[in-house]
Amino acid sequence: MAGLRRKAGESAVLKRIENLGARTAIRGSGVLLGIGDDAALFQPKPGYEQILTCDWFLEGTHFLRDLHPPEAVGWKCLARAVSDIAAMGGAPRCFLLSLALPASHTASWLDEFLRGLRRASKRFDCALAGGDTTRRTDILINVTVVGEARRGTAILRSGARPGDILFVSGRLGEAELGLHLIRHSKRLTTSRDPLLRKHLYPEPRLALGRWLAEKRLASAMMDLSDGLSTDLPRLCAASRVGARVRASAIPKVRVPNGVEPSSKGPLPLALHGGDDYELLFTVPRKKLKHLPHSFHRLPITAIGEITMQRTLLLVREDGQEAPLPNGGWDPFRK
Repeated sequence: MAGLRRKAGESAVLKRIENLGARTAIRGSGVLLGIGDDAALFQPKPGYEQILTCDWFLEGTHFLRDLHPPEAVGWKCLARAVSDIAAMGGAPRCFLLSLALPASHTASWLDEFLRGLRRASKRFDCALAGGDTTRRTDILINVTVVGEARRGTAILRSGARPGDILFVSGRLGEAELGLHLIRHSKRLTTSRDPLLRKHLYPEPRLALGRWLAEKRLASAMMDLSDGLSTDLPRLCAASRVGARVRASAIPKVRVPNGVEPSSKGPLPLALHGGDDYELLFTVPRKKLKHLPHSFHRLPITAIGEITMQRTLLLVREDGQEAPLPNGGWDPFRK
């Protein structure tokens, strides 16, 4: 297997993963040689630039073994990484899977995990090309995705300019609400509850990202993985600008009665909740007439503007301005 070295005790695990590779072979993926050798061979398309990204998905940090369905873990570990490709206006081609898990989870748990990963692979047209496996007490997953964009069209974080309008796709805070509900559950979660869908099975905004790149509408873009209040400062720092965000304009999660997280209403969830994997992007004013209010039924909402002053301000619903607090996900924050 490409990059999956055979060691004693691994044969059953590798066989399951090899089956995944055989069942996710995708025509036009660029994988000339995948599972079965020391490394994979990949052929990029002429006239395209490659996009490379990797993403950790860790037990206890990103998912809970006893509460998250293994199939959802498989889906989400790939969806998270593919979202980075969407954020640059690219298309995914193939991925590498590095997986560490205990011996107790190499049968039914692994089968369900691979079932979700296979569904995601087909959904995103992203073929398994290889990876690595090892044994560990806790479950560690790393996914590396190879994508591509037509040369010169990739959208970076660094292109925002003062006066550009700031947009988000979808509705913010839904995934964080789902995580709250799962943490307060006492048994393994099912995916039937629509309130959990965004958290368990996020959808990278690939079509919207590619369309924005093809039409050259977005001046800067990134995906919202750690929360608006944490990710917006990153876009502004890369572009050396500031931003003014209107609280009333942010598309917020609808929190049903009786399930609202304590001390967290729709606005804090929308500002600081992670895992939404929506797109945050800027558009020059002269191009606004070409931007629809929705794209394939996905809402596109203007939430503020880019400013010359390198400060981040939140315009509250009473009209008062205050610094935008950075309350999103930070793995090194105490």
